[in-house]
Amino acid sequence: MEQRPSPNHDERPAGTIIDMLVLHYTGMESAEAAIDRLCDPQAKVSAHYVVHENGHTVQLVAEEYRAWHAGVAFWRGNRNINARSIGIELVNPGHEFGLKAFPEEQMAALETLVLEIIQRHPIPGRNVVGHSDVAPRRKEDPGELFDWFRLHKYGIGLWPEDGQGIDMDEQQAGILLQDFGYEIEDMGKTLAAFQRHFRPAEINGKLDEETAGLLKSLSSLC
Repeated sequence: MEQRPSPNHDERPAGTIIDMLVLHYTGMESAEAAIDRLCDPQAKVSAHYVVHENGHTVQLVAEEYRAWHAGVAFWRGNRNINARSIGIELVNPGHEFGLKAFPEEQMAALETLVLEIIQRHPIPGRNVVGHSDVAPRRKEDPGELFDWFRLHKYGIGLWPEDGQGIDMDEQQAGILLQDFGYEIEDMGKTLAAFQRHFRPAEINGKLDEETAGLLKSLSSLC
């Protein structure tokens, strides 16, 4: 694996357990531009790994250190997501420059990398998330074209087993979303983030019957 050390990291708080994995897309016009930014001390952003479209993987920050990838975020009552997580950037132009599907070589390399990471750290399936899951009011990555179901088939992350539509009011949905890990300060954006992860074919930010069914099914796995 190529090493390209980024100065943008610091010590994790003493005693912190690494129990989360956060996936991003680079959202820039080229891989080189993205890595340059992640290594620029003025940018003050980084990730532990970058996975290129051809599967080539670069490590920027050692796992024992805190990379600066999640920003203002929340998951399962925790706000310092960087302290407890590993961040992986997938090279992709993103929504701003033309979101596209993630190639086979990239996905295969990601699966290998993630399986190795979760062998080293106690990361439960519900804590394998996207940037949009932990920051639904401001982020959309890795986006609706990312294949979360494929990761699930490889034993990575959770996936709802039964998506049968049901009726559910917003209060009940809010409780289930919070129990799973999400913040609910803006329910519309949180529902959109949930859909982007678990029902990417239609992202409307609404509590429709299919979304409610997926949410209930997912909550039963936790």
